[in-house]
Amino acid sequence: MTGGDDRTTIQTECQGFAGRTPAPCLMVIFGASGDLTGRSLMPSLYELAMKGLLPERFAVLGFAQPDWSDDHFRKRMYSSIKEHCDCDLDSGRWDEFAQRLHYLPGDFTREQDYHDLDRRIEEIRRDAELPDNVFFHLAAPPSFFGTIADKLAAVGLSRGESGWRRLVIEKPFGEDRASARELHKQLQSVFDEGQIYRIDHFLGKETVQNMLVFRFANPSFEPVWNHRFIDHVQITVAEELGIGTRGAFYEKTGVVRDMIQNHLLQLLCMTAIEPPVAYNPQSLRDETVKVLRAIQPPQPDGCVCGQYGPGLIEGEQVAGYRDEDKVATDSTTATFAAMKLEVGTWRWSGVPFYLRTGKRLARKFTEVAVFFKPTPHLMFPLEDGHPRYQNVLTFRLQPEEGILQRFIAKRPGSEICLTPVHSRFLYADAFGISSPPRAYGWLLLDVMEGDQTLFAREDWIDQAWSIVDPVVSRLADNSPEGFPNYAAGSWGPEAAAELLERDGRRWKSD
Repeated sequence: MTGGDDRTTIQTECQGFAGRTPAPCLMVIFGASGDLTGRSLMPSLYELAMKGLLPERFAVLGFAQPDWSDDHFRKRMYSSIKEHCDCDLDSGRWDEFAQRLHYLPGDFTREQDYHDLDRRIEEIRRDAELPDNVFFHLAAPPSFFGTIADKLAAVGLSRGESGWRRLVIEKPFGEDRASARELHKQLQSVFDEGQIYRIDHFLGKETVQNMLVFRFANPSFEPVWNHRFIDHVQITVAEELGIGTRGAFYEKTGVVRDMIQNHLLQLLCMTAIEPPVAYNPQSLRDETVKVLRAIQPPQPDGCVCGQYGPGLIEGEQVAGYRDEDKVATDSTTATFAAMKLEVGTWRWSGVPFYLRTGKRLARKFTEVAVFFKPTPHLMFPLEDGHPRYQNVLTFRLQPEEGILQRFIAKRPGSEICLTPVHSRFLYADAFGISSPPRAYGWLLLDVMEGDQTLFAREDWIDQAWSIVDPVVSRLADNSPEGFPNYAAGSWGPEAAAELLERDGRRWKSD
């Protein structure tokens, strides 16, 4: 599909899971022995296969350093799917799926191994009767992204003789604006921008896409989507887990680079976006870049960072960040960040966007909460001169993915007693789906289709780093004192609550 075409998969009425089956192709996974492949990529592919959404002729070739055979790779993937996938894993269906999986040991830096890769690709294509359609998924460490692209070009794998080649890149997209630009320059010396798919699984989540449908397909909401009616917006990505085995990575990256530069800014863009001309890659991505360009640089007092110490998670004692594996005992790496941003447009003038994310918080949830202003005049009793409750519209990504609206109603009785009530749209209730399909699955289908609508463009990445870089530099120049400053199992440092309290607001807790 070309950049200017509307997405033809849009349907006005759908039965089951909407979608169409892409053309036959081959997926090559660099880093196939890693956690991402077993935890996300392979379960997503298996779920797609069970729904009949994968091409009938489709194969996967894993490429990584361990000296595994095809059979060993299949056994490892079986264990991963069994652990991470909720769908049925019966022997007949698995055997059919397993025959699509292949493996080749190799070194990302050795050119000879890419010649071997070229030959193996041709063997699989011939045996499976696949056309010359191949996409490379870089689930490898980011330091190898440029090297892999160069090696693919050196052996002629970056271009197809009679089909397409596409490159899928996992985050992080660089370490800062300068390195992101250098990586982009290196990749574009091999692949065209139309071949590059910078994947952020948040954009594949059903509720994120439903944010667009909610606003632009329902005329009752768009008229109030502006500063006249909206008081502020809260975006939260809270995790109960610590950094686990990612200590070395996290020490270099920190929470601002790891989460705010991509996930939270993507959610902000989806909330603040102007109506695109059409639902296609060009229009949608043009509008998200405009949002980033309008974001005002955060003020020094508009950012709060933290690091978790020991505490209780679900009644169990857990270690602090500095006691995690491969973390310095005096580390000043932030595991929590909250900030106040403003979007300098007519629509959002004076409306603050509060972003919050952290590890080892009280519970796991991800949501965008839109707080509406109170009515200009309220005839009912007030508390301290203000309404006790606000109308809140919440787009919840996890858990219980869906859309919730809090409004005020009268409690039954002889007197006027105001109480908040909730209207809920949950996938389990509306569609009989206990948990929506994995975001990765839909995004992988988009790669096969050649649809870049839900993938970050180079200028979006560049603009996102321009917002985050000053925050990271400020932290580096002024090493925070008093770390750790919040206990595992809490809602972060006290300064995060004060960030909203000085504006007369507080973080949403329900």
